[in-house]
Amino acid sequence: MRETIAAAARISLFVVTTVVGLGWGTPNAQAAERPNIIIMMVDDLGFSDFGCYGSEIETPNIDRLAKDGLRFRNFYNTGKCHSSRVSLLTGLYCDQAGSESLKRGVTIAEVLGDAGYTTAMVGKWHLSKQPTDFGFQKYFGHLSGATNFFEGDKSFRLNGEKWDDFDDDFYTTDANVKWAKTFLSESLAENPDKPFFLYVAHNAPHYPLHAREEDFRKYENRYGEGWDKLRATRYERQLEMGLIPKQWELSPRPELVPEWDTLTDDQKDWERRRMAAYAGMVDRVDQTTGQLVAFLKEQGIFDNTLILICSDNGACPFERTRGQEYEPWDPRSYWCYDTGWSHVGNTPFRLHKQNQHEGGISSPLIAHWPTGLKTKPGAITDQPAHLIDFMATCVDLGKTEYPSSWPKRKLEPLQGLSLTPILAGETRQPHEFLYFHFANNRAIRQGKWKVVTHRASQWELYDTEKDGTELNDLADEYPQRVKELSQLWHKTAVETDHLSGKLIRPVSGKAPPLLRKGGAPAKD
Repeated sequence: MRETIAAAARISLFVVTTVVGLGWGTPNAQAAERPNIIIMMVDDLGFSDFGCYGSEIETPNIDRLAKDGLRFRNFYNTGKCHSSRVSLLTGLYCDQAGSESLKRGVTIAEVLGDAGYTTAMVGKWHLSKQPTDFGFQKYFGHLSGATNFFEGDKSFRLNGEKWDDFDDDFYTTDANVKWAKTFLSESLAENPDKPFFLYVAHNAPHYPLHAREEDFRKYENRYGEGWDKLRATRYERQLEMGLIPKQWELSPRPELVPEWDTLTDDQKDWERRRMAAYAGMVDRVDQTTGQLVAFLKEQGIFDNTLILICSDNGACPFERTRGQEYEPWDPRSYWCYDTGWSHVGNTPFRLHKQNQHEGGISSPLIAHWPTGLKTKPGAITDQPAHLIDFMATCVDLGKTEYPSSWPKRKLEPLQGLSLTPILAGETRQPHEFLYFHFANNRAIRQGKWKVVTHRASQWELYDTEKDGTELNDLADEYPQRVKELSQLWHKTAVETDHLSGKLIRPVSGKAPPLLRKGGAPAKD
């Protein structure tokens, strides 16, 4: 028996997180009631890195989806690559699901596959085994957490088998969408009456900053003014478009990041070049998204496809560059950027990937679905949501049930809530709370209140409605609230997320260490 999730209005949905939902062919009566679903997740992209979230990077195809669709202001990931993938696929918190093993979870592909959907995935897996072991009928991509964009690596697979057919024009982002269209074409031919679920997990713009030369050249001379002016410009654009409230102040540049004008000419040259490579990678994601949208329109399935587009964590501050002497379109290069530019990516927030402050866990989320979305085109919602909500949404739209059992796995209860009321233009019954954890970075949000700690140092308290950029710590003013929320975090960590040992040790009470000088976070 399968227990039905309490579901709101059943609506077809196109999700780009990277997830996009699509409708297939000439559907039968049942399929006509259910949308195709595409979830697109990009990798290490900051909150402000799409044009529709404030960026100067040219993303016209994604911006068009936002203009005709819905943007989320308060959408959350887990702050880290693998844990976000676990939560997206299972609707559970990462360790609750068994982390990379997924031993206590079931995937969207498995649930929708059982409900008659065709299922496919392209891109980065970064979990145990292979996607074809977890309900994906078709798969192309790499099992590794990062890869060479031009030469790939030994973990590439095609439908469960080793794949190494890299040619001189290979580029991972392009290959992902090429195979996505191939899989969809095959499904349309083989199963014209079935809706589909497609998961697009781009590795871009995760390091190494590998960009095609034409994409790099497009941005080569755009970043000479530096991170201080660029960040202020993005912030002003966010205010103008109504993406963030005017009372949210722009967080200051971290002390370890120098003022742009104090850099030498050589330092400025290096910095503007590596930001250009990053921008070129984001631009290529947008180009291929446009190709996918064009394919959906050609096939007549665009209108009944829900597309959700998001990021797995905030922009990345890790400086691991080598091969700086090579150009970013040379596979021998391995460029990264660090805190100066990741701080720009996460505008207006502070801190970065792996932190549980807003800079680490706030993601853009764009929802587009012509036949199912009932909000005003271009609307922005401030209703909080999380990657764990995707499973419940897919179950809801797929008109199926979340299973109470699964062979060889002991399933945990679903944590997510369906997004369908929000897509219908309604106010959703919110989560009682949202829980966050990576290593010893912790947070929990209940209503407008959020407690957060960096490396189990001390609990900070923020009013996320008035102070979404976390600049006014209210912990001393409301100690009882800090106590209650921190106790709720510990209870959830132990009873729901199955943490133990140093991961649940009491906070030290010391000042937070934040980031080491030089940009790279200290390892937990």
